[in-house]
Amino acid sequence: MTDIISDYQKWKQQGENLRTQARQAMEARFRELLSEAAHIAEEYKTDFGGQLKPPANVTAFRFKSGAKPKGKKAAAKTAAAPAAAPAKPNPKAVALQKRLAGARKKLDDAKAAGTPTRPIEDKIYEMEDELRLLAQA
Repeated sequence: MTDIISDYQKWKQQGENLRTQARQAMEARFRELLSEAAHIAEEYKTDFGGQLKPPANVTAFRFKSGAKPKGKKAAAKTAAAPAAAPAKPNPKAVALQKRLAGARKKLDDAKAAGTPTRPIEDKIYEMEDELRLLAQA
């Protein structure tokens, strides 16, 4: 009777290991396919100037291409290189850049009004320094 129980426990453990491996393989394949789809969408936009529409049953795929359009030579180099997953921007850096843009606008407004600008300039300097530190990390 104990042999049956131990066999069952071994079988259950093997099933869990197989389930974990399958989950990891499926996640990796999903990311690989999404990266490839994003690369194809970017290449299509560069070459033909339009956006590819996903199938009707896919409603959540969103991709933002790079801000600068690539030239023919850069696109050819990119096509030759293996597709890598696009890196997500640092949320702290994005928020800090937004605050910095607001502070610069305040500085311009203060200069136009003739009010003291030293405190605003100091804040801008601190934000720029923090952005440099984030970029180095």
